Amino acid sequence: MKIVSWNINSVRFRIEIVEKFLREVRPDVLCLQETKVVDQDFPRASFKALGYDRIIVHGQRMHHGVAIVSRVPLIEDDRFDWQANQEARHVGVRLPNGVRLENVYVPAGGDVPDREVNPKFGQKLDFIDRMTRWSETLAGPTILTGDFNIAPLESDVWSHKQLLDVVSHTPIEVAALNGLQASNDWVDLGRHFHPAPARLFTWWSYRAKDWALSDRGRRLDHMWATADVAAQATRHEVFEPCRSWLKPSDHIPIMTEFDW
Repeated sequence: MKIVSWNINSVRFRIEIVEKFLREVRPDVLCLQETKVVDQDFPRASFKALGYDRIIVHGQRMHHGVAIVSRVPLIEDDRFDWQANQEARHVGVRLPNGVRLENVYVPAGGDVPDREVNPKFGQKLDFIDRMTRWSETLAGPTILTGDFNIAPLESDVWSHKQLLDVVSHTPIEVAALNGLQASNDWVDLGRHFHPAPARLFTWWSYRAKDWALSDRGRRLDHMWATADVAAQATRHEVFEPCRSWLKPSDHIPIMTEFDW
């Protein structure tokens, strides 16, 4: 089974590249973040035409919204309000084998890494803390994936030194994410298959005139699994060419394949 996560940055605006990806890669399940669409306007017909007729959406206008589309049966499971303000940033399902699949969009956190000056940064840290409290009591095989908006390792960014004070790579964010990972011994599947310091970026800013030439990337998108599920993973792939497709997202898809 192939499971993909992709911050698409507006599913309707970029539906053509989503369709292209699904035709070429044929994942079994696709988790989307930042869909930027209310539930009734989600482009279901486009997915159903390609065989993805199981569609679970948790939509919202502006910069939020998550969805899971699938070629295999899904059971809708939960929608956690880890932001504590009803923003649509999580949706969870159960796969046919009983594994939980949790799709999350962690807030970016603004520009200043100080919760007193920048409330958005505090919201981000609180979001991770609520996820950690949930994780501590979690039981059963689970996959946690999505846009975590944190690049935890030195090799997860183009310049560790230059980004230490930049939101997404600050020590306080990294410590929070490490605490989440330790709370249930989550396996970081990206680094499990591509150990540091291997280059493994999933995001490049729109501000770069030539994103590939400057290559100022960060690994903001992740797929984690509980140990029992991680033992069944066979490979993890990032799809860097998607960053050059027509009307691209600033994120690329990531995929883990499982021996199920």
